[in-house]
Amino acid sequence: MFVLPPALTPFLYAAIILGLTWLVARVGAFLVGELMQQSSPQVALGARRLVAVVIWLMGGILAIQEIGLSVEVLLLVVALCGIAALIALREQLENLGAKYFSDVYSPFKLGDQIRIREHEGRVIEINAMTTVLLTADDRLVSLPNSMFMREPMVNESPQAWKELTVPFSVPGSVDLAEFESELRKRLGKLRMRLDRRFPPVVTTRSRSPQVAELAVTVMIRRAEDRESLLTEVHRRIAEALQTAPSPPRSAPATSPLEAPRVPPAPSSEGPPV
Repeated sequence: MFVLPPALTPFLYAAIILGLTWLVARVGAFLVGELMQQSSPQVALGARRLVAVVIWLMGGILAIQEIGLSVEVLLLVVALCGIAALIALREQLENLGAKYFSDVYSPFKLGDQIRIREHEGRVIEINAMTTVLLTADDRLVSLPNSMFMREPMVNESPQAWKELTVPFSVPGSVDLAEFESELRKRLGKLRMRLDRRFPPVVTTRSRSPQVAELAVTVMIRRAEDRESLLTEVHRRIAEALQTAPSPPRSAPATSPLEAPRVPPAPSSEGPPV
């Protein structure tokens, strides 16, 4: 009978711990993905990865303790790797964060004529990292999104200050037609603070079975009401979402073998003699 040498026993236990860690990480990521089906796909993916990393970190600490090594060394390595990753991805993280804030707080959109530093042109694209301008001499200028959070920006489009666009997400199970109708009804109560010539507009940017990306656009009357109206629009979106019904399920299709029987039309010749 084979007997494992005592010196290798801690390594066997460590291998068992790592195997169980792999299994728990897979199960945990799966459960988090199931619980966050109504959330944005990017958010759900980030949550699954975070849960897997936390579980692997705990399992690695237990495995190192079983071998007899110092846990402080592992924690120090993890901390140094995290700091190095933040430093290496600093600009990318700044641009990603600035994209969210620019969607809500920066008063410009696709098609606007803007000027920032020595660059001026029409906005033709806004992606996760950059904003692309088309200049008067038909050149493309790609500006990092973080620049719009640090530098003064001038929107030269006429009355651009009036437009307020608020992007948001709703679960894919929500009936969008009923939700938009309810949201327009609630936004209609703000008509005294909005430009009555332009009713609120709700647009669908993208849609998937899990989540729908929408945006509501209103035209304000006074520039000083911009921040307060932004808060008010967010509140009314949340209220409309709480009362939004789910779409009705479609009736099952009739099988061709079980087609409904149609009674024969009465004959115009009268009863047989």
